[in-house]
Amino acid sequence: MSNNVSTSTKTARNETLHDKRRQRILIYALLTGFAIFYLTPIFLLVITSLKSFAEVSLSTMWDLPTTFSLASFSKAWLGSQQEGFRGLGVNFMNSVYLAVPATILSAMLGSVNGYILAKWKFRGSNVLFPLLLFGMFIPYQSILIPLVQVLSKIPWFGGHSLYGTIPGLILAHVVYGIPITTLIFRNYYAAIPTELVEASRIDGANIFGVYRHILFPLSMPGFVVVMIWQFTSVWNDFLFAATITSSPDVQPITVGLNNLAGSYIVEWNVQMAGSLIAALPTLLVYVVLGRFFMRGLLAGSLKG
Repeated sequence: MSNNVSTSTKTARNETLHDKRRQRILIYALLTGFAIFYLTPIFLLVITSLKSFAEVSLSTMWDLPTTFSLASFSKAWLGSQQEGFRGLGVNFMNSVYLAVPATILSAMLGSVNGYILAKWKFRGSNVLFPLLLFGMFIPYQSILIPLVQVLSKIPWFGGHSLYGTIPGLILAHVVYGIPITTLIFRNYYAAIPTELVEASRIDGANIFGVYRHILFPLSMPGFVVVMIWQFTSVWNDFLFAATITSSPDVQPITVGLNNLAGSYIVEWNVQMAGSLIAALPTLLVYVVLGRFFMRGLLAGSLKG
């Protein structure tokens, strides 16, 4: 009798293991299929950028290049005076000068705002926070005209205004990024025990001392989330860049990529190479910091 019971138990256990194995195989198959579907445009982008212009056609777009060449990348970066288009080298550096300070400034302002709203309650804070969040829902298009007017009246070096300059574009992205960065940091700091702040105040730390010595060292996961979000948003922005920067010498890479197409003939291999160049920084940011992204988001999800 006991042998029959043990045999049936083993059989049930084996069936359970087989079911789990089949479920796991099915899940991995679905994930692999979704990954292939998602990566197909990137595959097409890469193989087209490695082809010569003579090989680019709709009938052969899925074919691998006969000879691998980086000439399209060189042309996309340096441009062509004969064909009358600028390369992306200057635009790429303009985006670096734009995205790095805009990301850092908006992250720091959002961190301070989130700290104040989460740990230092004051009269009107419950009204100020929703009003601040309202800025996330204001479309870019609705504020372009007043934005240009304001930037045109703010003086800058050499007697010029901020309009048409990279600092003006930085200011626009910093101000527009404050609501989302404040929300992320406020939720993150709300999950940190208030006893730490109270203990620091008992030890004599003021409002900035608590932030500097207690909360700021604990804020790295939140900064990773905010910086990934802001860097991607600023780097990929086209509307503000096309509206605020009028000179090709200060235009970011998104505008330069739009100008990369020729007037009569579009060299798709050069366009694809330019797209890869433009996407490379954000891709590297996600590869390097992506594993901290979800960790930082979940770190502030326990309390609201």
